[in-house]
Amino acid sequence: MSCLFPLAVRGSEGLYMVNGPPSFTESVAFQRDSGKNCKAVAFSKDGSLFAWCNGEKVNVVNVTRAELLHSFDLPKTVCLEFSPKNSVLATWQAYATAKDGTAGVPNLQLHDLRTGKCLKSFVQKKMQNWCPCWAEDESICARNVNNEVHFFEYNNFNTIANKLHLQKVSDFVLSPGAQPTKVAVYVPGSKGAPSFVRLYQYPNFGGPQSALANKSFFKADKVTMLWNKKATAVLVVASTEVDKSGASYYGEQTLHYLAASGESAVVQLPKNGPIYDVAWSPNSVEFCAVYGFMPAKATVFNLKCDPVFDFGTGPRNAAYYSPHGHILVLAGFGNLRGQMEVWDVKNYKLISKPVASDSTYFAWCPDGEHIVTATCAPRLRVGNGYKIWHYTGSVLHAHEVPADQEMWQVFWQPFLDGVFPERAVRYQAVPGELPRAEPSPAQAYRPPALRNRPATSSKLHEDEPPQNMKPQLGGSDKPVSKIALKNQRKHEAKKAAKQEAKADAHQGPAQVRAPQNALQNTVPAMTTGDPEVDKKIKNLKKKLKAIEQLKEQAAAGKQLEKNQVEKIQKEAALLKELEDLELGV
Repeated sequence: MSCLFPLAVRGSEGLYMVNGPPSFTESVAFQRDSGKNCKAVAFSKDGSLFAWCNGEKVNVVNVTRAELLHSFDLPKTVCLEFSPKNSVLATWQAYATAKDGTAGVPNLQLHDLRTGKCLKSFVQKKMQNWCPCWAEDESICARNVNNEVHFFEYNNFNTIANKLHLQKVSDFVLSPGAQPTKVAVYVPGSKGAPSFVRLYQYPNFGGPQSALANKSFFKADKVTMLWNKKATAVLVVASTEVDKSGASYYGEQTLHYLAASGESAVVQLPKNGPIYDVAWSPNSVEFCAVYGFMPAKATVFNLKCDPVFDFGTGPRNAAYYSPHGHILVLAGFGNLRGQMEVWDVKNYKLISKPVASDSTYFAWCPDGEHIVTATCAPRLRVGNGYKIWHYTGSVLHAHEVPADQEMWQVFWQPFLDGVFPERAVRYQAVPGELPRAEPSPAQAYRPPALRNRPATSSKLHEDEPPQNMKPQLGGSDKPVSKIALKNQRKHEAKKAAKQEAKADAHQGPAQVRAPQNALQNTVPAMTTGDPEVDKKIKNLKKKLKAIEQLKEQAAAGKQLEKNQVEKIQKEAALLKELEDLELGV
């Protein structure tokens, strides 16, 4: 049975295609290129065309008809990209100057796929952001040239139709979807001025007043800008290379929201630490962020930047929505063990928890049912291969390359939206080719002296459970805010004080009350629920205990040092601070 969605596989064994579910056989429609020097491959957006460079030529084939369309003599090509409507193929080679120091030849070329002729060549020195960006209907195409954005219309690259000139445009992103096209631009800060991101509607670039939205921030060495599918809003992850507080090796990140209507906000993330990943839902009204020191939190937010659902904490650093947006995979790849959580995001129910160890790549199949995970070189040079999964956790097919070979890339043939209908979510695992191996839990290190003793169940971190953050009418399960929690603690503290006062009134004056520190020793330690506050309370009690000991020494006739006397003088301030912390002020 032939398959609608094959996989392209590139490695030291050459370039070939594999039929997807259910056959998993090598595709006969694409003739394998056995060359070991294949550096660049690309599908067109609709999946009908495929291009690759084998170190000799750039070839373009029609995948459906298995027909060679063009062959370009560009052996050093390392990047390829099709325009959205398959009119143009962009190729990029590394820029090189001549031996005598004169300027090199243009290395970015745009080829007309109808005629095979070169439409235009540009000098593009950097590989980063090398490719021009097209609007979905190819009505405009844009390039960043010397810190300004040049716009071309209808693939006429001989005339610059418009320019967006700000002091130093570092990056830009065109909006997806139909016209009118919007542009998000990033300008890094300099000489004390903040960095900013602005949204414009093409071609209205007449100064700051013409911007649809503007967001400025000081902490940004680089930004990532993400449009939602409907082009109504942009998420901006602003990053610094160094965290000046010293809390993280990863620098510091903040998440900002800009709407094309002009609204902007900082997305408040409840846990400190890096922002590992941010992903828009295909419905364009929600997004998921994975953030915080490990174990990381994952939260879905709405367009008001309010949390909708909190997935709790876990070993994860990535989020992947299915093409239809009905399933979300949270995963921990890279330096984590490859644990995945597959969630039904309409009902917020966990579907499966498969593990794809040593994975360096993850991608949803366009059908919204299947997933590929892969271990690729050069990230990992051993155990290269890929697995095809059903989202219910079943491994349908696994392929490992021979030990002396490497796999560099694997990816699905894309399809346009609407080709595959959304199917109802399944919770029962589908039959798989391979048995579902339950991963054995990793054993924590135990010192030799404790190895023959019973294991304790203590954890370094207590995982937080998932929590629905939507306000529930008439329900008592809604999350309690920090302010409400503080008020509740104050109320409880006042109530306890009143009861204590009543108890004192009933006691006779002859009855001697126990000293305060003795009372503290007999009452179990109260916790506020906030680890940072509990830590401060513990430290204050330590200081007060030390002051009590110094007072006893002074009463016994011991001569105190100057710094010890100063400590005793701070007792009242410490007691007040302790009282405020315990009341939650």
